[in-house]
Amino acid sequence: MFIIVIYFIGDGKHMFTKTFHVSGTFKDLAGLQVGNNIRLTGMNVGTVSKVEIATDSTVRVEMVIVKKVQNFLKQDAIASIGSEGLMGNKVINLLAGSSDQPMIKDGAEVLTVTPVSMDDIMKNMAVTSQNAAYITADISVLTANIRSGNGTIGRLFMDSSLATSLGKTMVNVQHATKGISEDVTAVQHNFLLRGYFKKKEAEAAKEKKDSLKENRNGR
Repeated sequence: MFIIVIYFIGDGKHMFTKTFHVSGTFKDLAGLQVGNNIRLTGMNVGTVSKVEIATDSTVRVEMVIVKKVQNFLKQDAIASIGSEGLMGNKVINLLAGSSDQPMIKDGAEVLTVTPVSMDDIMKNMAVTSQNAAYITADISVLTANIRSGNGTIGRLFMDSSLATSLGKTMVNVQHATKGISEDVTAVQHNFLLRGYFKKKEAEAAKEKKDSLKENRNGR
């Protein structure tokens, strides 16, 4: 039983397989610890072997990865910190990199992406919720003003006298348009201006005739 336990522990730590080492520098570990898994395309391919402070604002993470996936990792590979599920253990997710780049070397340092912390997500959600509350309050006030007939829109929708006034205005506009049409007709029949309008009609008929003639010639 002791030998079996040792075997499974060693297999989980990749003690019995060929491995290579890479490292990466992160600004925030987001809870990452020694022993957490390293994944490539969703498969566990290694573990975090060491975590140490590099500077006052960065942390260096060393990773042990199985040798058989080294061919798939390129020099521009990227490491990011994620989670197993919504609230699970932290893992390092590897992006293989560009296919035209050479294979990553043992002891190389990979590019890293700073993870989005849960605190930042909660802050953004709080701001979004607050903005939604302000918008809802404004819509409620606007609806109340419309129902009570306040403001231009409220009067337009709720004031019946305004609607009646608009209706009368439209009727007056129609009468005025009809009157203008009658005045124009009367002017056209006036003997003093009859020659002018006939001349205009003759010019229009000539232009129409010339246009038809040009169309025929074009055909």
